[in-house]
Amino acid sequence: MSGLLIRGARPYGEGEPVDVLIVDGEIREIGADLDAGDAEIVAAQGQVLLPGFVDLHTHLREPGREDTETIETGSAAAALGGYTAVFAMANTDPVADSVVVTDHVFRRGREVGLVDVHPVGAVTVGLRGERLAEMGTMAAGEAGVRVFSDDGNCVADPLIMRRALEYAHSLGVLIAQHAEEPRLTVGAVAHEGPNAARLGLAGWPRAAEESIVARDALLARDAGARVHICHASTAGTVELLKWAKAQGIAITAEVTPHHLLLDDSRLATYDAVNKVNPPLREASDAAALRQALADGVIDCVATDHAPHAEQDKCCEFAAARPGMLGLETALAIVAQTMVAPGLLDWRGVARVLSENPARIVGLDDQGRPIAVGEPANLTLVDPDAEWTVRGRELASIAQNTPFEEMTFRARVTATVLRGRITARDGAVAVRAGGF
Repeated sequence: MSGLLIRGARPYGEGEPVDVLIVDGEIREIGADLDAGDAEIVAAQGQVLLPGFVDLHTHLREPGREDTETIETGSAAAALGGYTAVFAMANTDPVADSVVVTDHVFRRGREVGLVDVHPVGAVTVGLRGERLAEMGTMAAGEAGVRVFSDDGNCVADPLIMRRALEYAHSLGVLIAQHAEEPRLTVGAVAHEGPNAARLGLAGWPRAAEESIVARDALLARDAGARVHICHASTAGTVELLKWAKAQGIAITAEVTPHHLLLDDSRLATYDAVNKVNPPLREASDAAALRQALADGVIDCVATDHAPHAEQDKCCEFAAARPGMLGLETALAIVAQTMVAPGLLDWRGVARVLSENPARIVGLDDQGRPIAVGEPANLTLVDPDAEWTVRGRELASIAQNTPFEEMTFRARVTATVLRGRITARDGAVAVRAGGF
């Protein structure tokens, strides 16, 4: 018998350490002092074992901007961050608005083999918000696209969004909305508030996000469809989500690690590494987002991993591209903002990083319980590991991390995809399974 034995792990950080034996890609046995046979052994030494993470919001940049990220480098970053599945956004070049592009991304992800790469299809042709893309064709393709989004752009036309939700309902797929009323954000580069005013930066009001969240909740209600809110960033959005869920509307939402941790006080340096869409809000918004995640009002954490070339960030703030790296730092930030203050335990971390994202998009083999007979998609975390973020040491081609030189506790030490180790102790496996 060959396979993998994780020796002395604590599932969900609970109870005494146990051994987890994996054979043929699934969990065969859980118990104390299991016979390893000829299985490869991972010495967990009491570390926390969680279901593999699922990221609903990743930008892998391929095709089109391979100078900033590729499916291979992004998959490596994901594996190192504990992810076993990622959803790659459609704003590539060409846009993923046809089955040709979505199937290419899916196949390339399988060739790399470090993480399940699920392409997100565009809602509208070219992300222009004018005409619906061929959602049915993409859903029926090899990739089986199950999420559609114009992320980076809002589907601002209410009639187009209504039609998209109606089609999504009939296809059994999900519309993920970048909530931003574009007429309220013309020229905006920072959160509209005292800091932006003092710094002379054009302000981005909370209402630009909240008005679309409210509108789309109503449209989803009338279409009987599901809608997912990308990167929720304001306390007002939290209140709208509470209201919508209380009405029985099928709405879900994600929050990014950077909106949990950072706020617009970071803008004082004019460093464009802090420019992101939606912008960093005030500390009160971050506090509301953390509480909403703990309470289940916000369903999950998604990275919005957005690599950019140096020339797109090392320029004046207004001209810089918005976005930050996120895959390798997400777990540590969730541990700092949610676990350390007692807002979530490790089972709660599994819920927001793995179980809920998988449920939202209907992944049957991800986000599963750590139990005998379940797929072996797993993440091992050392909750006491102290490490310092350095962009040059991350797997991504780009280095635009706002967490440069920040020190965190908690780090992923191993990631397992269907019984195969994809990352271990900071190294990524080659396709054949070795290091």
